Amino acid sequence: MNPRRVDAIVDLGYGVLIFVSILLIVSVGTLVGLAFGLGVLISYALHVGWKMARFDPEWMSRAVEEAVEKTVGEQVDAVQEQIETVDQRIDRRPREEEIEDLLEETGTDETEETSDR
Repeated sequence: MNPRRVDAIVDLGYGVLIFVSILLIVSVGTLVGLAFGLGVLISYALHVGWKMARFDPEWMSRAVEEAVEKTVGEQVDAVQEQIETVDQRIDRRPREEEIEDLLEETGTDETEETSDR
């Protein structure tokens, strides 16, 4: 059998099961229909995952890899911004030599004022 035909038949079967769940909701009760419909949707999700893996076995690896790259990239960008902010704060602070020079100038100015009196 042609795999595409089998997939089409299975997809059609899932559609019929979803329709049956709607009929169950209307005729039997909401709880039974929802339980059946939820089971159909979960099994359909598994079927789609299996189908994707069969046609392209690397799709899940690529999807996970892309998601991880995106997440890590965003986190690295955030950390880089924080590092740049800290660097800017550090650059604004006076250096030890500048402080010593200011203290020496202040000390020299005070000494001259005291000797002038």
